[in-house]
Amino acid sequence: MELVAEQPRAIVLGQTVLYPGTGMYASFANVPQEKKLETPVFEQNQLGVSIGLAIEGMLPLSVFPRWNFLLEATGMLVTHLDAIPRYSDYRPKVIIRVAVGYREPLDPGPQHLGDFSAAFRLMLKRTHIIQLKTAKFIVDYYREAIEYEHSTVLVEYPELYNES
Repeated sequence: MELVAEQPRAIVLGQTVLYPGTGMYASFANVPQEKKLETPVFEQNQLGVSIGLAIEGMLPLSVFPRWNFLLEATGMLVTHLDAIPRYSDYRPKVIIRVAVGYREPLDPGPQHLGDFSAAFRLMLKRTHIIQLKTAKFIVDYYREAIEYEHSTVLVEYPELYNES
């Protein structure tokens, strides 16, 4: 997260970026407070705000603690963020951080366990989906997302990182 925060126009927004509540919270400890924006549970609006910030020249890192939550913003992702360059002169770039839930130590239920990477690859034309199945290359993939000209969805699998 420090790599993203070092970018002059970066802002990190989403659930549990300022306040605890998910396993992702601790990863924002070294991100300056002025670069963090906590949002309520309003996923479609969160991605809409992220797109607006990107259009204004910011580099939003939009955090969705679970893929199932990002599903709530599917229309924003597919028909707006990914498609805007096809019907306008705007080129918004958003980095989306999302995690696939896992059953240990406590099974959160089916509403938190989905991995929709394959389905979204079929729907998205410009937005990259990168699955981070090992901790070894996470920084490299975030660097790639920062440098890529379009948006990126970085899919995390935290239960696999102890094996990396």
